[in-house]
Amino acid sequence: MPLPKHQIDEIIDLLVTQIRRKLETYNPETNSMPFHTRLLGKDRMALYSFIQSINTTLGTSVFEQVAVLIGTPRFQRIERQYTIGTQMSSSAQSLIQDLMDGLRTSAIKPDKSRETIDILNVSGEGNSRSVKATRVDLFIIDEHGTEYYIDIKTAKPNIGDFVGYKRTLLEWIALRGYVSQTTSIKTLLAIPYNPYEPQPYQRWTLQGLFDVANEILVAEEFWNFLGGPGTYQDTLDGFEKAGILLKPEIDRKFSEFA
Repeated sequence: MPLPKHQIDEIIDLLVTQIRRKLETYNPETNSMPFHTRLLGKDRMALYSFIQSINTTLGTSVFEQVAVLIGTPRFQRIERQYTIGTQMSSSAQSLIQDLMDGLRTSAIKPDKSRETIDILNVSGEGNSRSVKATRVDLFIIDEHGTEYYIDIKTAKPNIGDFVGYKRTLLEWIALRGYVSQTTSIKTLLAIPYNPYEPQPYQRWTLQGLFDVANEILVAEEFWNFLGGPGTYQDTLDGFEKAGILLKPEIDRKFSEFA
């Protein structure tokens, strides 16, 4: 089912507002790259710098805001930058370390369902440990009461970062389990788009640490989870329409640097 027009319009409005704000305050720092600037020209370097800035904005906030716009009618609750808690049991902490050691050495295979059950089972055992408060990019409760804690990452994370991502997903289970061991919970890693299209996402980089089928959402999987079938394409169309609206303003801005 396609996204209703009013949701697509909300996405367009959000994007236009964000980009206009960037354009109003944008001041390129091309002097720090004198060779590039002289080779390519100030206007191209300014545009390159602006694109880099937009990439950062998309990765840090815009994807989250778009996700909330899409998911609000579909879920009981959806919010961004959710604080999950600061207390974890010592038993859960030890189990997570054992799981990470086993996964990194290939002594065990990833099985998210089993990992979740095992962590919840020990989340009330042992001493209480205080940990640094962490924010979840996207927190969702569906119609059945299942809680989803989603970590949104860039399309090409460094391979070395995956160990930390996996630990975070396991720790979120322990933090929630400390409060309630009977919670239905899923912790997921979401990658908003596939940089390898039309080739499949190179999921081999995730294998060994992640139960790929049950804790990774890439491109269509992520957006369609939020809004239903067809949401990914509708969202892309919204981005394109926003780009068409903004093109004259962007062109005018960067003509200043020619």
